[in-house]
Amino acid sequence: MFSIGDFAGLGRVSVRMLRHYDAIGLLRPAHVDPHSGYRYYAAAQLRLLNRIVALKDLGFTLQQVQALIEDKVDSGEMRGMLRLRRAELAAQVTRDNLRLAQVDARLRMIEIEGHMDTGDVVIKNIAPLRIAALSAVATSYDDPSSINENLSPLYPRLMELMERAGVAMTGSPIAYYLPAPTGPEDETITVHAAFPIGDAEVGDDAGFEVVVLPAIEQAATALHEGSMSEAFRTGQKIATWIDDNGYRTVPPGYAREVYLDCPPGDFDKWVTEMQVPVIR
Repeated sequence: MFSIGDFAGLGRVSVRMLRHYDAIGLLRPAHVDPHSGYRYYAAAQLRLLNRIVALKDLGFTLQQVQALIEDKVDSGEMRGMLRLRRAELAAQVTRDNLRLAQVDARLRMIEIEGHMDTGDVVIKNIAPLRIAALSAVATSYDDPSSINENLSPLYPRLMELMERAGVAMTGSPIAYYLPAPTGPEDETITVHAAFPIGDAEVGDDAGFEVVVLPAIEQAATALHEGSMSEAFRTGQKIATWIDDNGYRTVPPGYAREVYLDCPPGDFDKWVTEMQVPVIR
């Protein structure tokens, strides 16, 4: 048997927390001295304490923890629940880190406002392009985590489908975006992942769309170097150039993205051409 202090040290929790667990009936001492009132715990109770702490740290309330404990959830179910909760928290961390990176990038943009070099924006004529494409719906164009979560998985899936259909890509990966068809009140965005396929024959059951992207008579283009979470930097550069040179965007005004160089896992070294249709 262990005193409450020793048990707290072994379980890496506070004595105060053990007293609270006792008070709410979540983890009772194995023995309470009837004369002194001292609480004593058994080594076997560390297993229960580990479950309580793990569930609490994963965001469950003590009431929820108690319900789970009382339901006698077995080890397999507990592992499954913890893995699911861990995946949810990991996804939240990823979203939060992405937002933090965006905040940092926007702060850097604010610092250089008024000193932006727009000399590398180039007007190009973009020829029609036949592509294989998959699409998904993101919550909003200004939610980078939603864009990334919905767009990124489309590329490996599309590559798998193209390989199965015997269709080869003939150029760099492309992303393009379209607003919701239901009207301006709906902020959702349809994201499209695409690969050029030239004149390749595609069967009806390939599992992906075959689309011809229309020609763009005039596109204001610039190279974006780095993660697409900071694509607004290059977008702002293009917007400044458009204003300064008497152009205006063609609705819906979203940039087409051509991923020229995408080293796996090293987003800071990505090179992407952003193409914005414009007219005088």
